Parts: sequence; C-alpha cells; structure tokens
Amino acid sequence: MVDMASDTSGGISRRAFGLGLGGTALAASLPRPALAQSLTRLKMVLNWRYQGPQGWFFLAEDRGYFREAGLEITMDQGNGSGAAVGAVASGSYDLGFGDINALIQLVAKGPAGGNTPLAISALYNRPPFTIAVKADGPIKTPKDFEGRTLGGPANDGALKLFPAFAKQVGVDLSKVQITNMQPNLREQMLQRGQVDGVFGFVNTIRFSAKLVGINPDKDFRFINYGDFGMDLYSNAVIASRKLVTENPGALKGLLAAINKGLKDTLKDPDAAVEAVAKREPLINKVVEKERLLATLADEMSHPELAKLGLGEIDDARFAKSIGIVVEADGLPRSPAPGEIFSRAYLPPIADRITKLI
Repeated sequence: MVDMASDTSGGISRRAFGLGLGGTALAASLPRPALAQSLTRLKMVLNWRYQGPQGWFFLAEDRGYFREAGLEITMDQGNGSGAAVGAVASGSYDLGFGDINALIQLVAKGPAGGNTPLAISALYNRPPFTIAVKADGPIKTPKDFEGRTLGGPANDGALKLFPAFAKQVGVDLSKVQITNMQPNLREQMLQRGQVDGVFGFVNTIRFSAKLVGINPDKDFRFINYGDFGMDLYSNAVIASRKLVTENPGALKGLLAAINKGLKDTLKDPDAAVEAVAKREPLINKVVEKERLLATLADEMSHPELAKLGLGEIDDARFAKSIGIVVEADGLPRSPAPGEIFSRAYLPPIADRITKLI
C-alpha cells in the first residue's frame, strides 16, 4: 500500500525563478503535485467509527504534522480493535490502531520470524476491556456468567479475550452462551434484557449508552478484566511488516506527528473534537469530549507513564501479559516481546508525553 508521489520540482523551480516573471508564470501553471514535496502515501484503519478519542490523529493531519514528516495518511473508520490487526496483516492497510492482544494471538499462531505486523506505539496502557451487566440484575461476579447469555460485536476486543478472562477467573465457558450483535444495538439489547451482559471497552459502552438516553452509571454494572489480574496493554499503532522493512523512517515521522497531535489535544480537547466533527458532522460534541477525556484518564494513564512516556511499554509487564494471553487461550507458542512490539520508532523520551490528566 506504500506509494511514493513523484517529485520533479527541484530542477524546474530553480531554473524558473531565474527567468523572472516568465518563470513565475511557468511555475504557477505547473500541477500542484509537481511543486509539492514527495510524500509517502499510507492507508490506516482506525479501531472504530470516528469518535472523540481519535481526535489526535485528525489534528495531526489538519495541522500538517503528517505532511511535515513527508506523509499523506488516509484514515478509515474501523470495525473493532481486533479487526484492525487483521486488516493490516492481510495487506489491506499499511497501518492500524488496534488491540495488541489480538496481535499477540496472531503472532503466537505462526512461526517465529513470521511476516506479522508490528506494534510501534502502545497508546492504551491500561486494560479497557469489560462486560457490562444491568445494575439491578443477578450478575455480580464473573462466576455468575454461567448459565447466562453474553453478547458483543464479532470483532470486539473484550469478546476475543473472553476465553482468556474466563480461564483467569474460573468460569466454565461451556455454560456461557455467546451471541453476536451489531455495535449500535449493544446497549439497548442489554437494557431491554435481550442479553444478560455485553462485551466492550468501558468508555465505548458508557458513552454509547448516553447517546441513546441510558444512564450507564445508574443502569449498568461493569465487570472489568483489569480488576481480575488481566493487567494488559490494549490499543497500539500497528505497522505492516512490509512498511517496517522498507520505510522505517516513515514510522518515526508518523509517531512524531501523532505525538504532536496528542500534545495539541491535551492543550485543547475542543479542537480535537472539532477535528473529528469535520469527518463525522453528526457526532454529539459534548458526549465525544467526555469520551475523549475519559479515555485519556482511564485507558492511557497507567502509573508507568510518568517514567516511560506515552507509547512505551514496561518489558516485564508486557512479558507477563503475553504469558496471560498465551496460557489462557492455549496458544501454540509464547512469542518474544520483540516479535510483537518495537520501541525503535518512538520519539525520544524527552519529547514524549508523561502526564495526561
């Protein structure tokens, strides 16, 4: 998917300006691409529909940070954090914003040294995975899932990790019925009692519920994976192995641009939401700002942030999380952390964000 835009401006522009007004007219008549700096064109799939927590990507684009890095990024809406990993692995996209645990599962199912994507920046450093149930319902602990029906979108990260969670907490999977649903029906189906619990990211469920008139803090109870020993990383920027091999410089420029977009988001969250609204005018800006701030506070503010900076991982913690996923899912091998994540493209520690909220 990597495409280099042609650039023939160097010799033409110098000579044209040497010819005075005639040269200026000639330059003005040239197609814009001929005068522009050569850009590397990349396709990126996001984790979900355009929402507040993606604002930093769009600020990076709107304020020219990608272009300054020599990049032109097309960013498409996604179908779930797990699906983003598969989309990059298939070659449909150069980049993705997806669940690093889905990447662990993918890498563990193949041979060492395979051609799988590589995570290059772990932005979500706290586990957002949850199962929401009705606050006044009978489910109070994970064991209460047995004999019940749980549901979620097929590509939902929490749903994909449920076998690992079930093993971690001692839930018999054979006693739990799983059903799939369209993402826009998740909260309503739970509220109406059509399912007993739904999978998702905490803030995805909370704010999607608000958008349909449900009070999640009153009506729902959240059983969070992180409260039961699954201290996992989550969404990361993921690059195709082809891009890693052929253009590592583009990855450094990409992460530097995203880092600038994040810094701008922290200074002005409203601008980040406005950047999302440019792509999706029908969003509820008030709710999306709340979703953005909650994501920064809940999913991206692990205590290690102050020491490591945003995007970096703690090696020991990540190795443990790989072990949790591999053991609980019964995967054929345990990949080395370096098969899944590389810090080689991150901004220098002095430039990284160390405090979000």
